[in-house]
Amino acid sequence: MEQKYLIDTNVLIDAQMNRLPSKGKDFLAKVINKNFIISFITQIEYLGYKDVSKSSEALISLADIIRIDEQIIQTCIDIRKKHKIKVPDAIIAATAITRNLTLITNNEDDFIGLQDLLFINLHSM
Repeated sequence: MEQKYLIDTNVLIDAQMNRLPSKGKDFLAKVINKNFIISFITQIEYLGYKDVSKSSEALISLADIIRIDEQIIQTCIDIRKKHKIKVPDAIIAATAITRNLTLITNNEDDFIGLQDLLFINLHSM
């Protein structure tokens, strides 16, 4: 079975600001072209600015957005009981875990210690 990915907000922002290394850019482009998947949290964080651009809105409109459900909620609760992690990050982690997705993030420190979570950092490629 082919690996699928959940893209964190910070990755989209780094891509938009042209702050990804070339290997990371290439990898992200392949992921977005094949299966562009984000959490509803990323949708809120990425588009939740007063002067969000039309191109940002257009980009997010191409994504498959995973909404919260009971399985994500329960996994998030379990994560928060065991780890000191912000709610949005816990929801993103729970989404990746429950959907068997590898999280693409540049904020590894937010997710260290979450044993069931697979993640990669495009800056480390």
